[in-house]
Amino acid sequence: MTDDHVARIQAEWRSERPDVDTSPQGVIGRLHRIANHLTGELTLLYAKYGLSEGEFDVLAALRRAGAPYERAPGEIALHTMVTTGAVTKRVDRLEQAGLVQRRRSDADGRGRVVRLTPAGRRLFDQAFTAHMANEERLLAPLDRAQRAQLEQLLTTWLGDLEPPN
Repeated sequence: MTDDHVARIQAEWRSERPDVDTSPQGVIGRLHRIANHLTGELTLLYAKYGLSEGEFDVLAALRRAGAPYERAPGEIALHTMVTTGAVTKRVDRLEQAGLVQRRRSDADGRGRVVRLTPAGRRLFDQAFTAHMANEERLLAPLDRAQRAQLEQLLTTWLGDLEPPN
C-alpha cells in the first residue's frame, strides 16, 4: 500500500482509535481526493473556453439532444441533475454570451425552450473535443483493463446509490 495522505490519516486513527475499522476511509477518502483533483483539472479546461462547469453541462445537455439542439428548462435540469433555478441562471449567462437562445415552445405557447445557437455549437464542439482529450490524459496512469474494471466497480456502486431513471 502506498504512503499517501489517506494512508497517513488511517495510521493516525489506528493509533488513536484502534477499536474502529478505518478501512472504508481508504476507499472514500481516496475517491474524495481524486474527485477534488479531477474537478480542478476539468474546470481549468472549461475556463479556457469561457465556461463554468455548470455552463459546460447545460451546453452538453443541449448538444446531446441532437438537432435542433434544444430542450425545455425542466428537461435540462433532469439531464444536468440541478434545479430549474440553477438552470435559469446558467442559461441567462449563456444567452448573454450568444451561445443559446430562448424561444416559446411549439407544443405549449406558455412554455419556453432553450436552443443551442450555431456559435454555441461550434464552441461546445471544440470544448468537448478538448474535454475528452483531457479526460484521456487524466486516466493515463490506468491501462485499459484497469479502466474497465474501475468503470464496472463504480457502475455497480453508483447503481446502488442512485435509482435508475
